[in-house]
Amino acid sequence: MQEQRRLPIGVQSFLSLREGGFVYVDKTRYIYELVNGSKQYFLSRPRRFGKSLFLSTLKAYWEGKKELFEGLEIEKLEQGHEGAFEAFPVFYFDFNGQNYQADTALEAVLAEHLDSWEKIYGGDSSLSLSGRFRNLLKAAKEKTGKGCVVLVDEYDKPLLEVLENNSLEEHNKAVFKGFFGTLKSYDEYLRFVFITGVTKFSKVSIFSDLNQLNDISLEKNFAGICGITEEELLGTFGPEINDMASALGMSREACLEKLAMMYDGYHFYPRSQGVYNPFSLIKAFYGQDLGAYWFATGTPTFLVRRLKNMHFDVKQLAEGDICADAYAITDYRADNPDIVPLLYQTGYLTIVGYDGEAGVYVLGFPNKEVKYGFLKSLFPEYVPTAVPGSGKDIFTLRRRVLAGDTDGIRDTLQALFASIPYTTDDAPFEHYFQTVLYLVFTLLGQYVECEVHSSRGRADCILTTDKYVYIFEFKVDKSVREALAQIEAKGYAEPFAADERKIFKIGVSFDSGKRSLAEWETA
Repeated sequence: MQEQRRLPIGVQSFLSLREGGFVYVDKTRYIYELVNGSKQYFLSRPRRFGKSLFLSTLKAYWEGKKELFEGLEIEKLEQGHEGAFEAFPVFYFDFNGQNYQADTALEAVLAEHLDSWEKIYGGDSSLSLSGRFRNLLKAAKEKTGKGCVVLVDEYDKPLLEVLENNSLEEHNKAVFKGFFGTLKSYDEYLRFVFITGVTKFSKVSIFSDLNQLNDISLEKNFAGICGITEEELLGTFGPEINDMASALGMSREACLEKLAMMYDGYHFYPRSQGVYNPFSLIKAFYGQDLGAYWFATGTPTFLVRRLKNMHFDVKQLAEGDICADAYAITDYRADNPDIVPLLYQTGYLTIVGYDGEAGVYVLGFPNKEVKYGFLKSLFPEYVPTAVPGSGKDIFTLRRRVLAGDTDGIRDTLQALFASIPYTTDDAPFEHYFQTVLYLVFTLLGQYVECEVHSSRGRADCILTTDKYVYIFEFKVDKSVREALAQIEAKGYAEPFAADERKIFKIGVSFDSGKRSLAEWETA
């Protein structure tokens, strides 16, 4: 049996990865392009997408650790180039792994970084943070004769963590604005700058001053800078694909198809090749199971709460009805009520289409992991009591659907609507009931074939299992007979006329006044 290779789960240090013999997807050609292109860059990518590892790779390159790049693409690209892998003074800011809820937490992190560098280059700790940083840039260049390299990992962590604390958010923005504004006025002391984050708070943070940064977040040439392309998947993880296929009892081709459905689908440029979520993909190989790994690392509580409070039409998330231009999806502002930029930048939406003439991007869920994970998080906001074992959960509904238990299905839906809190009175019932039904049947679609339609001339929902076909028509404040009559008049059951499975035609009526399921009839 072949020995299992070391997979870099949680490894964000390029040094540790290379010295530890971990599997590495070679991204070093991007470093060559960056170094030989512009001078100051910004890159936005979702969390757990390899930003920290890439920044650590940049750090190793600028520190002149040539031995770590042996056998990698950049070693060949740099052959014959004078000054390749030359060491420069590097200032690496890492904002991961800190709690920014305290009023001066950000200042403490910055001061800790400055303290360590002042031991090398000297400095005056009595100055302001920005003053100390300016002194360091000057001192480092004077001491080494070389421009400074500034690398900033997850700059927006201190902002995203305090989004619901307005005063602290404004405070942290002001700190950043003053501190990193140095990068523009001290350009003569800089050799290279690279800043990463999930979001780009361009109007209210460091980017209002740092307009010299080359934002490569939507650049074609850098669409695959983070994440794993299909070519990289096939070229790097051949043994893991074969082992996983064997463990799951499926062919290699079927395994690849499942992996793509779960973890592929991110696009950071129109019509570019899809990118796999690297964290989930490697976790899947390690555990040899198709789990929701990325989503389990953090629940977007503030996002789902905001979606519900703004009465967002969640059907748009999966139906390709969300459109935005490049400026909108790269420019998140806390005072902007539009939540779409944040959904895109945090990785819950991705580019699924593009109208070149209008310059408009079409956004949607990238894959099944994100789609079902996000909707699962949203569901309790609408029905807080629908927890596993309550009789009002998706698993109970699935069991009853598979058993052909129409009375049980009715009881589950009735209990769901009966448990909806009345604090939702500010939302139109039509919107609320459609959202709950959409969430219920879409989540159920993980386990059975489910089509949810709202356009005229199609059934509201059709569920199919090995033994049964369920055709639903829902009405609000109308007779259940009207629902059944529509199923017949529109011929919704005709595609299944020659089907051996049992067909259930189900009319359902909801009472907007009582906010409940009022009538149910099966034909």
